[in-house]
Amino acid sequence: MDRIYRVKQGMGGRYAVERGGNLFWLQGEVFGTYQPGEEIPAGAALKFLAPVQPSIVVCIGLNYKDHAAEMKKKLPDEPLVFLKPATTVIGPDEPIRLPDWAGRIEHEAEMAVVIGKRASQVKAVDAMAYILGVTCLCDVTARELQVTDVQYSRAKGFDTFAPLGPCIAVGLDPSALEIEGWVNGERRHHSNTRELIFPVPYLVEHVSRFMTLQPGDVITTGTPSGVGPLVPGDRMMVKLEGVGSLSNPCR
Repeated sequence: MDRIYRVKQGMGGRYAVERGGNLFWLQGEVFGTYQPGEEIPAGAALKFLAPVQPSIVVCIGLNYKDHAAEMKKKLPDEPLVFLKPATTVIGPDEPIRLPDWAGRIEHEAEMAVVIGKRASQVKAVDAMAYILGVTCLCDVTARELQVTDVQYSRAKGFDTFAPLGPCIAVGLDPSALEIEGWVNGERRHHSNTRELIFPVPYLVEHVSRFMTLQPGDVITTGTPSGVGPLVPGDRMMVKLEGVGSLSNPCR
């Protein structure tokens, strides 16, 4: 299994691949054929960015039974889809900016899948061939605005409301991974992706029926129970088995 990182260089980023416990600069195309290049010395001072810059983040709501119960909503008959703009995406250790006028802000720890090639009208049986890998995402939500607005665009769409990373795990089966969400060292979410109502292949089929997905686009898979508040000074962490930890301060 590879882990792909995007490392800050100058005004942009450069891809690196972790293989066998060592980190190498990536040669080739991250959304095509690649291989490890020059090894990066252990202990090198690196700043990791969000591993992709998606054109859009496609989010799935109420995809864990326990979360639907805590939100007092019935289980959906089909995936509940909403969107986050590209400006919500930030990388590891970048601050989540909490608007002081928007009421209660909450965390939602999630597994996200990164699309590896253009996907349109994809069947579930073929879906994994269109996925580059999986990563961590926190679906930050202005809960009071969500309730007021009914639809989710404003509540989910603030700048910095989609921390993503730290890497893309390639070759990882997304069907049974432990997922956790922590705030200031206190665990608030704990579940496994086997509890998803709609599994990853079904989600790719469903979304690609009405929307063409481009390489680097992201589909989130919903949050388990345990959503709770974030306040300035908090540190939010999402942990996903096989991927690692995504940690962000709140300002």
